[in-house]
Amino acid sequence: MKIKQKNIGIGTETPKQTCVDKNCPFHGNLKIRGRLFEGEVISDSSQSTVTVEWPRYFYLRKYERYEKRRSDVKAHNPKCINARKGNKVLIAECRPLSKTKHFVVVKVLK
Repeated sequence: MKIKQKNIGIGTETPKQTCVDKNCPFHGNLKIRGRLFEGEVISDSSQSTVTVEWPRYFYLRKYERYEKRRSDVKAHNPKCINARKGNKVLIAECRPLSKTKHFVVVKVLK
């Protein structure tokens, strides 16, 4: 059985490994749309799910300063990408995969 790889349209390379995951943007039927985020994987304990976190700055008008806040989301981790805790990753928005999962890991940066 030959598994086809497809270009997902955001300029990332297709992974060298293949998988049979239907929720993989490269080897399955999942389409990506919307926003892209770069963040760090803080948890990979769930099966095929990672938690990705990134810092952002929020302006406090009263004190005329910025404070550092963190955002974190759950993202699907396909077997061909296999991101681990501590990796910097690029995630992309997709259709809802579960109650809390609306993103998929597209690339491991470091």
